[in-house]
Amino acid sequence: MKKITTLGMLGAMALTGACNKQSTKSVTPKSEDDKTFYSMGVLMGSRLKAVDLQDNEIDMIVQGLRDSAKGQENKDIDIATYRSKVQGIFRARMEKNTDKFKNEGKAYLEKFVSKDGGQKTASGIGYKVLKPGSGAKPKATDTVEVHYHGTLIDGKVFDSSVERKKKISFPLNRVIKCWTEGMQLVGVGGKIRLVCPSDLAYGDQGAPPKIPGGSTLVFDVELFSIKDDAKKVSQKSPKKPSKKKKN
Repeated sequence: MKKITTLGMLGAMALTGACNKQSTKSVTPKSEDDKTFYSMGVLMGSRLKAVDLQDNEIDMIVQGLRDSAKGQENKDIDIATYRSKVQGIFRARMEKNTDKFKNEGKAYLEKFVSKDGGQKTASGIGYKVLKPGSGAKPKATDTVEVHYHGTLIDGKVFDSSVERKKKISFPLNRVIKCWTEGMQLVGVGGKIRLVCPSDLAYGDQGAPPKIPGGSTLVFDVELFSIKDDAKKVSQKSPKKPSKKKKN
């Protein structure tokens, strides 16, 4: 898990303020400034999904933000004393949720192999060749051109070149391990479904805010072409003409 700094956590916590005890009325952003600050709250608050905050906890966070912004902190609370407790709560809850996502992913992968016609590699990747393709299969050192559609196991899309309607190219040895290994199982013109356990994807850190830590990912990938990453012959730059010494 990435190191969580107190400042980073408090900043994220503070900007989750969608509701509080003083105002139960929903506020609709109207002006450009409203929308800017609302977006700030969404971007920072989305990173706290894995912490699973309760409404009363959000209320306290928002009250702390409001008091601090106005210079009216509660004098009966020594904030420095609670820094380590803040970090402790975050770590404990994130680890708990990470374990939950890992267990759910494991069950999904087992079903994928036992009931949905999938197979599993020795490393633990689930895969199903949807269309074998008639071309060559890529090597780990190749650059591939693909279309992909990535979802969490609940079907929520976190990234998709298909939806953007723009193919993408990248070296297979510079992406998650699941892709590096899994894409070598399908030929050009083919399509494959990959079920990637977290340890072969984004690990316990995840890729917030869209991919929680410990998440198993599902990709449908269509392979269009392979560009061989052979070593390029370097061209020597021409030598500059030497200046003749004047007598």
